[in-house]
Amino acid sequence: ASKKASNKRQRGAQKSCSNVFSMFEQSQIQEFKEAFGCIDQDRDGVIKKQDLKETYAQLKLNVKDEELEEMLNEGKGPINFTVFLTLFGEKLNTDPEDTILSAFKLFDPNGTGFVNKDFRRLLMNQADKFTAEEADQAFALAPIDPTGNIDYKSLCYTITHGDEKEES
Repeated sequence: ASKKASNKRQRGAQKSCSNVFSMFEQSQIQEFKEAFGCIDQDRDGVIKKQDLKETYAQLKLNVKDEELEEMLNEGKGPINFTVFLTLFGEKLNTDPEDTILSAFKLFDPNGTGFVNKDFRRLLMNQADKFTAEEADQAFALAPIDPTGNIDYKSLCYTITHGDEKEES
């Protein structure tokens, strides 16, 4: 009887999350499916604490049982593939303004709301390097104070909500 109840819960979870598949491209879903398969150590279609424990052990990481239980509790029931995908969808579907602000805050350790004018140089020399033209385009929207520092809070608002001047 408990197996039947478990299957019923899994189907219920799938029904409530079925639109999660529209959040991702097919290639992304395939990658998540491969990751799910790696974590589902016993191949029963549900991620359980033992599956997580074995996965972390393979990665040579020690994780406390409480941490594993916290992870599993995020699913609010058995973690089948649809629930797994939904959890990732929730984590990845954050407010773009918050995400952009968080990125800028890394360059604003004092929390002033401004980044130094040297930020342009960083964009052109680090990670996914901007070209000079791309940096110019990014800074064309940026409110810059008289000392050349960028008001990134205003810039983030403009990026996510549009420029008021464009709308009038």
